[in-house]
Amino acid sequence: MSQPVLSTVRVIGIGCKRGCPVEVLAGLIDESLALFGMAVGDVTALASIDLKSSEPGLLALSERLGVPLVFFSADQVAEFEQRLSHRSQAAFDATGCYGVAESTALALAARLCAAPVHLLIARRNKDDATFALAGSYT
Repeated sequence: MSQPVLSTVRVIGIGCKRGCPVEVLAGLIDESLALFGMAVGDVTALASIDLKSSEPGLLALSERLGVPLVFFSADQVAEFEQRLSHRSQAAFDATGCYGVAESTALALAARLCAAPVHLLIARRNKDDATFALAGSYT
């Protein structure tokens, strides 16, 4: 079953260390979106790396925000590597990709959106978590 293609999407890519609490993740998202005049109601979905598919904080975050959480493998996000604002060797060593938040946000936005997608908010990090927002400008 194919997913619907939306004209405007705002996808949060999120990375975190193991055991990162939902409160830390939600706080980073709220703070980051507020800096750019946005709110969680503007968010279409969450994305992360498949290695985090059982991470309790991420699963609770998806439920709290009421948006789907989609996971990608390092191979699936490799095509977005050249579009990252920040390349982390530590992230690559742990996950196989140079930036979990930015690359997963771009991957899901590209999957959901009919228009070209871009990083709308580049990587931000705080308290063992990383955040990025990707989507269309429409």
